[in-house]
Amino acid sequence: MKKLLLLGGSRYLLPVIETAHNLGLYVITCDYLPDNIAHKYSDEYCNVSIIDKEAVLEVAQKLMVDGIMSFACDPGVTVAAYVAEKLGLPSCGPYESVLILQNKGRFREFLKDHGFNVPFAKKYTSIKEVEKDIPLFHWPVIVKPTDSSGSKGVMRVDEPNKLEKAIMYALKYSLKKEFIIEDFLVKVGASSDSEGFSVDGDIRFLSFNAQKFDKNGISEYVPAAYCWPTTISYTHQKELQEEIQRLLKLLHMKSSLYNIETRECVDGKAYIMECSPRGGGNRLAEMLRYIEGVDLIKAAILAAIGKPITGIESKIDNGFWTEIILHTNKPGRFKKLQISNEIRKNIVEMDLWVEAGDKVNSFSGANEALGTAIMRFENKEEMLEVIDCLEKWIKVEVSEESVL
Repeated sequence: MKKLLLLGGSRYLLPVIETAHNLGLYVITCDYLPDNIAHKYSDEYCNVSIIDKEAVLEVAQKLMVDGIMSFACDPGVTVAAYVAEKLGLPSCGPYESVLILQNKGRFREFLKDHGFNVPFAKKYTSIKEVEKDIPLFHWPVIVKPTDSSGSKGVMRVDEPNKLEKAIMYALKYSLKKEFIIEDFLVKVGASSDSEGFSVDGDIRFLSFNAQKFDKNGISEYVPAAYCWPTTISYTHQKELQEEIQRLLKLLHMKSSLYNIETRECVDGKAYIMECSPRGGGNRLAEMLRYIEGVDLIKAAILAAIGKPITGIESKIDNGFWTEIILHTNKPGRFKKLQISNEIRKNIVEMDLWVEAGDKVNSFSGANEALGTAIMRFENKEEMLEVIDCLEKWIKVEVSEESVL
């Protein structure tokens, strides 16, 4: 029986574990939090930090694993690539290439050096380093940790005297204590955060969607919903596919699932913002199984153990789809979820992760999600009516009593 080592323990690993078991694999999960939900479903658990590459390498050697993955778990992506390279296991690409893709500062530099569309951006480790460069910025700017995911630590800054607060916020979420400052790009329509797949470095599947945000939320950069189809023009979709393909070839990437963020902007250009060799969070791969009939999770597992990959071309396109990220904008105790009877016919799947009385936090990052709702609509107008006034149709009730 082949062994698959999965880094992390979040609920996003549950469909990966299920699929791996269906393929006859022995599944080992690994992180430093033994109470994480995924460990209840794996065949074996190892209590090792997924950011300690030497410790994970030791585990992989000891257990003689046949493949390693970090699915929907950003901190483990570079470690998985390191271990795969050291042990000669199937990998998404060279370790050095993965380091570039996983660091926003290095990634922006790589894009610039190779003629991609890229906003002006610089990487820093302290506020003092920034002071001399303030005249270079085109305000407003975005401050981001170089190595975080789920929109954690991201803040827009409109004037120099607000930079320090944003930098401290970014550093809070950076393991490497690095951040970038980059030009704020004004979008046309909605940005896309979806999945792609390469086989031996060739793009075989690429999707685009439309990110939606909670206009009443405490963070304007944490997606509250995803809609299909995308708002990105067909011309820019084709251009982005060609540029993503060029990127993968330059980095000598192999067979992998990718979480890719792109956007179309008012300057007439399309930008690759992120291209991480992992499955995205928020169940994006599962959504694409609904929408396009492609099993990217199965393909990612097969790639991780070096098996042939087939069947990842789009098969269907059946309507207008939305994934809603259930959340609250105030901390407290979860009471109940209210759903309007008018939209129940549109709900394909409701996945609630909390119970009455559970402590819940305000939606400052993807890690504070309370669940997901998958919905299908007959037309764009019906979909947008729900998404644009989401609180009218789906309400998360939270008590304001003490959560201590």
